[in-house]
Amino acid sequence: MKNIVLFDLDGTLTDSSEGILNSICYMLEKQGLMIPDTETLHSFIGPPLGESLQELYELTEAESKKAVKLYRDHYAEYGIKQLTIYAGIDKALAELAKEYPLALATSKPEIFAKQILENTGLSGYFTGIFGADLIGGRSKKTDVIAYALKQSSATAGVMVGDRKFDIIGAKENRLMSIGVLYGFGDQQELIAAGADQIVARVDELPAAIKSSFK
Repeated sequence: MKNIVLFDLDGTLTDSSEGILNSICYMLEKQGLMIPDTETLHSFIGPPLGESLQELYELTEAESKKAVKLYRDHYAEYGIKQLTIYAGIDKALAELAKEYPLALATSKPEIFAKQILENTGLSGYFTGIFGADLIGGRSKKTDVIAYALKQSSATAGVMVGDRKFDIIGAKENRLMSIGVLYGFGDQQELIAAGADQIVARVDELPAAIKSSFK
């Protein structure tokens, strides 16, 4: 396969903040850990959860694994349903799917990502859904993107996402990158990470992606 368009999930296709943050707060309470301010809470969205817990709370690897399991158990039952699709995503994906193979590349566990795309009716636009595994062997965005490219037999493409992890992961896999401002990141973060393009609105995505392949 030639060119491929990879999409992040949380903050790019869906606003999943309610479900993620509710599950994080549940986990922190169960672990007897202080619930941080809103800005810090939102920083959990994007990077691998275990790494964030070890960094912010100085947990051991064993402690973070226990906390991640609490989070996932709660998220699987409740959080996975607490999200909305960003307005215009259906239209953008329908337009792009006519010209390019689309795939999902998310740090969310693959089993959850597949369920979310089925629940939201977006799965039909994608030729592949690729995410993290449940044992921590594939959790960083760079590794997920590499896995997606290998499974798709793609040699080039563009990564679309809202956080620096998407942009850095794209660069480390020699892909072009497009940062979106309607998600959980901000312009300063995306510029610092080296995004090739930055768009503010969903309806700007098709043109930005098409220009990446010129």
